Amino acid sequence: MDLTALRGKYTTKGLNEEDLEQNPFKQFEIWFNDALNEKLCEPNAMSLATVGKDMMPSIRTVLLKTFDEKGFVFFTNYKSKKSKQIEENPKAATLFTWLELERQIKIEGTIEKISTKDSLKYFLSRPKGSQLGAWVSHQSEVISSRSLLEQKFDEMKNKFAKGEVPFPSFWGGYIIKPIQIEFWQGGKDRLHDRFLYTKQENNTWEISRLAP
Repeated sequence: MDLTALRGKYTTKGLNEEDLEQNPFKQFEIWFNDALNEKLCEPNAMSLATVGKDMMPSIRTVLLKTFDEKGFVFFTNYKSKKSKQIEENPKAATLFTWLELERQIKIEGTIEKISTKDSLKYFLSRPKGSQLGAWVSHQSEVISSRSLLEQKFDEMKNKFAKGEVPFPSFWGGYIIKPIQIEFWQGGKDRLHDRFLYTKQENNTWEISRLAP
């Protein structure tokens, strides 16, 4: 299939440095609220890239659940492929793609587990079905059929029918602590606007304009 003629036009007014916040977390919050206000589907979905000791990159979509000036937090199974790669190489990159707004945000940094206390707090806020799902899914492992997965789910549902679902020790959150954050705004004739925030030793951020 030849896709060379498939192209879209970017119609936004662009992005200027004087329009940016000096703090990238504040700038992220502004853009994230724009995505919320536009009622985009899963605006907190982000592509997460990790690389293990075999040097083969792997990417998948996860959901951002909290963020502040410490970093960006998501939750997963600690025995998953992504978690094994993070153990081997505690660095990651993530990408938010909001095509309806002609925007992208790329974040690169170090990654580590959050506290068990904070993971438990979020786990208890999840619907019971999601809590059960965390117990049932041995993420990234090969399974013989969906029916086996559903059978295990029913078993867990019956087991914890009359009480709270216990917190699984193999499940929890990670925080990405940014070193660089890039804001990308689509531009006419592919002259996109890109601004890179780079963390300095004194915890301030340097802003650079990048070529498209």
